[in-house]
Amino acid sequence: MAIQRNPDHDYSVDLARIVGDHRADSGTIHFLGDDGQLHLAATTSGLPDAVLALIRTIPVGKGMAGLAVERAEPVTACNIQTDASGDVRPGAKATGLAGSIVVPIFDGDTVIGALGVANRSERTFSDDEIARLVLEGRRLAAERRGA
Repeated sequence: MAIQRNPDHDYSVDLARIVGDHRADSGTIHFLGDDGQLHLAATTSGLPDAVLALIRTIPVGKGMAGLAVERAEPVTACNIQTDASGDVRPGAKATGLAGSIVVPIFDGDTVIGALGVANRSERTFSDDEIARLVLEGRRLAAERRGA
């Protein structure tokens, strides 16, 4: 069954609110496309063009967003500039950001995308902050359905 989509919705408005509410400096929203890859739906300003080119389409399993979708769980980095976990792709360092998290966007039990926020300074997200971001993702999924 095909997922209904709300093509007229401006996700950048949602993203700006989410970034502000979570005291972050940057953010992205990606949704899974029919091709099985993540496609950029919204981003905050300030990301370098070279980074935008890299994140327009992301394979599931690659980078923080792709891993969050593949694992169906949040992927975090206290400082993506120094992270050695292997979860952070080399291109992420070009953002100049440090503390970051990407949570899967759930529609029911199905992962349909990824919501990421990041700070210029090191940051560890609390369990409460993570839960609130997952809830924000569920709201984005409802909006995507047009609910």
